[in-house]
Amino acid sequence: MIQFQCDYNEGAHPLIIQRLVESNMQQTIGYGEDSYCKEAIQLIKSACQREDIDVHFLVGGTQTNTTVIAHLLRPYQGVLTASSGHINVHETGAIESTGHKVLALPSNDGKITATQIQEAITAHLNEDGPEHMVQPGMVYLSFPTEVGTIYTYKELQAIRNVCNLHDLPLFIDGARLGYGLCSPECDITLPQIAQLADVFYIGGTKVGALFGEAVVITNDRFQRDFRYSIKQHGGMLAKGRLLGIQFATLFTNNQYFNIASHAIDEAMRIKKALKEKNIQFLIDSPTNQQFPILNNKQLEILSQDFLFSEWQRVDSQHTAIRICTSWATKGENVDKLLRAIEQL
Repeated sequence: MIQFQCDYNEGAHPLIIQRLVESNMQQTIGYGEDSYCKEAIQLIKSACQREDIDVHFLVGGTQTNTTVIAHLLRPYQGVLTASSGHINVHETGAIESTGHKVLALPSNDGKITATQIQEAITAHLNEDGPEHMVQPGMVYLSFPTEVGTIYTYKELQAIRNVCNLHDLPLFIDGARLGYGLCSPECDITLPQIAQLADVFYIGGTKVGALFGEAVVITNDRFQRDFRYSIKQHGGMLAKGRLLGIQFATLFTNNQYFNIASHAIDEAMRIKKALKEKNIQFLIDSPTNQQFPILNNKQLEILSQDFLFSEWQRVDSQHTAIRICTSWATKGENVDKLLRAIEQL
């Protein structure tokens, strides 16, 4: 069975495994204060073209989202996000468990707009006694979104302007950041993300690492005491060098973007083949996640040899599936899938 179910089925890029083995018996200080973490931090600062940022390493996406959001918000505040946002649908109430409400805004394509954010804030302020309601305290976006779509620079700049107007921090979940930035439709760069977001993170778990996310705090207002929040939320890895080694490897010789580009190339091959068979898509995604709508017979045929996620039941005869490529997707496996699609 060939798996296209998600983008973290494999272990880690061979260069990471090699460097972990080579450094295995070295003695280093713990908790992310070792030379490997310092090396990775400097490489990420260079990639972001900013020396005034803080970089911290956590283990996984849910832990990162929970830690950042709890650090940024006051006790009476909530976080604005798309209804399909990861923190709203796929994190088991992790944000609510810290005492902060997720304020979901309707979305058909995974994105929210500056207008929606402004309307939500205006509606709150127009309440008869707004202090009786949860106050919108920050904005959370994913890049790419949960359904593989990406924001344009113009869209992000408009959201940034609204956030500035109301003094709201903007937090960008970058669990798949590499795949978004390497999309042929992307018109934004990592340094621009670092200018627009108050906090964002660079996903490693889905883009070549064994595990790990690199939190980048660009706004000095939120840099102070973030390590306290990491520790309180169980995110301070004693053997922190395991994270530093991985991100130092990924950000050496442009490795992070090279392997992310591979996933996009393979996804676009699959998308092209599906379109040539006149198969429709639930979402027009320009990234490594593709959402074709298959009839029951087509679904049965592909399910014999390939594993993917059944994303949404469209009607009694059709199902939208998610086909997901990754940094490790083998071209030969994509070739097999393309031959199967040709027979549909």
